[in-house]
Amino acid sequence: MQRTGDMISIGGECFTLSSYRRVALLGIGKASLAMAGTLAEILGDRLVSGLVVAKHAGYHNTRLALPIRVITGGHPIPDENSLLAGGLVIEYVSSLGSDDLLFCLISGGGSALVAAPVDDISLGDLQVLTTLLLSCGARVEEINVLRRQLDRIKGGGLVRLSNGATIISLILSDVVGNPLEAIASGPTAPNSSNHETAQMILQKYGLVGLIPASIIRSLMNDNPDPKELNFKNVHHVLVGSNLLAAQAALLQAEQEGFHPYLLRTDLQGEARTVAFELATFLRQARLTGDPAPRPACIIAGGETTVTLTGGGRGGRNTELALATVTELAGFPAVMLITLATDGEDGSTDAAGAVVTGETYKRGLVHGLDPIDFLERNDSYNYFKYLGDLLRPGSTGTNVSDLIFLFTF
Repeated sequence: MQRTGDMISIGGECFTLSSYRRVALLGIGKASLAMAGTLAEILGDRLVSGLVVAKHAGYHNTRLALPIRVITGGHPIPDENSLLAGGLVIEYVSSLGSDDLLFCLISGGGSALVAAPVDDISLGDLQVLTTLLLSCGARVEEINVLRRQLDRIKGGGLVRLSNGATIISLILSDVVGNPLEAIASGPTAPNSSNHETAQMILQKYGLVGLIPASIIRSLMNDNPDPKELNFKNVHHVLVGSNLLAAQAALLQAEQEGFHPYLLRTDLQGEARTVAFELATFLRQARLTGDPAPRPACIIAGGETTVTLTGGGRGGRNTELALATVTELAGFPAVMLITLATDGEDGSTDAAGAVVTGETYKRGLVHGLDPIDFLERNDSYNYFKYLGDLLRPGSTGTNVSDLIFLFTF
């Protein structure tokens, strides 16, 4: 994004700021503070107002001046602050008109941070639904299908509320494949799913009988008419993704003296299954020097899921790491590191963990059985005992997860 005088160039398109009555900013998601800070600097005094909904109000590298208001919402489960944020977002966007320009800064986490449920769905109903979806192994795209059907802001809802304003949506993707409608549940993107799609997802995971009645009633209503939404004044620009982060990591790895190799950026599925595949690949890479000779840094990206069966503490990154402990036990000169790029794995303060061929033995010395911890979904505490958690704190970005496979 570049500004020359009163002209803004974004993704190959140019906009004249002075041709709009007002220039406004709306940020939704874990990266919204960092994004808003940079955008505010570019827009300068042309920016009339701004509203940012983030997970943390004090991201350390961002200094936002008036007229930007910063509020926080709940994550990964929506809370009262999420409802408050939803009401403020609706009020803010509804004040715009066809001669205004709105910059939307969209990033992962926005689905929970902002909530504006339809019909008579309560916050408690949303919390039950979200908890069930997060614990059953559903992918983020599937979870967000439900969210788009049950919310006034998601699934293009912001476009309906904006009264024809021109919208430039700058998007940081945390979803495999970068589908715009799935990132923060697509507040400015067309919604390709419908109530029937949402019902099929509930049936797939056996959740129909567990879902609050208000949600079932809402999904039985007629689908909104997609013709009501007009996206001709909406411009989407993908400014960051898992692939971009992986490519940057490859460059850094090479500077550090490793032979870099990008394995893939579309990892999905149960964390334990992906862990077995990656550990097998890492052992073979160490033995054969393929696909990169030693010392190698092989990078994979994506986002796995966890089906909760125990009451332990952890997230998909630490669970994936824990599932590789026995697979790499005793294997020399290898290391696996998992990393949530937002710095927070699930509801914990860890971003991931480090595993080597010595991790299993070190754990046994302390009486730690990785299989027992895995059965209880207690990956966080396993690595906490060993001092092998990664805790960088909130990074101010969110582009899914990265896994690093090292051979020495």
